[in-house]
Amino acid sequence: MLTHRVLPCLLLSPSRGGLVKTLKFGKPKYVGDPINAVKIFNEKEVDELLVVDIDATREGRGPDFELIEQLASECFMPLCYGGGIRSAEDARQLFSLGVEKVALQSAAMRDPNIVRQIAERAGQQAVVVSIDVKRNWLGKPGLYSAFGVKSSYSDWRDAMRGAIASGAGEILLNAVDRDGTLTGPDLDLIREASAIADVPLVALGGISSLADMKAATDAGASAVAAGAYFVFQGPHRAVLITYPRYEELRALWSSAE
Repeated sequence: MLTHRVLPCLLLSPSRGGLVKTLKFGKPKYVGDPINAVKIFNEKEVDELLVVDIDATREGRGPDFELIEQLASECFMPLCYGGGIRSAEDARQLFSLGVEKVALQSAAMRDPNIVRQIAERAGQQAVVVSIDVKRNWLGKPGLYSAFGVKSSYSDWRDAMRGAIASGAGEILLNAVDRDGTLTGPDLDLIREASAIADVPLVALGGISSLADMKAATDAGASAVAAGAYFVFQGPHRAVLITYPRYEELRALWSSAE
């Protein structure tokens, strides 16, 4: 059994016909059919799959339950879904379809009580809160919202503490500046977050190699998520879904034991 989880992060964009990959939360590029991607990851024995609908909040709608049911029925690994979740009832319906975890961002920023409500019904382990962090021109990290949702918190650290206090069982630390860049994780950000978080911390953004995964966990991440690394190959970023072999991942962390 691996000491750290490795999660592919798939971005759904129904308005663009399927899966996309963004660059610093913009410039979405179509990368394929979500059902086909799930089937490929099944064959590669992925630890866990994170699927996020990036259109839902922007379009002011809830989750596409019909599509999620199809994904869950094909998915042989634990599935975490995010996007458009606005209530504990939305989460309940997702769990009934086979989703193991829900990931909240805009809803948690708008009203932390939704985190508490879902955690009380389904358990803390079923609630993930995404803390999206973007650095300004001076390099200072700040709490970021792609949709301009106002938060009860002005500081990303306070937002993370608040999410955990409300019942989040896991934090998804999303480095916006590294999204899709394949330039390596924000290790300073991971170190600072891991010193605060007393729940599992998943690092997302910038992963481009197995060495990056090791660096992220050495910096304090409990798990690593990646998008571009699993869907793009080569200097021209050709679309080819892949995932490391179990033996490679096992060797990555056992070498440090």
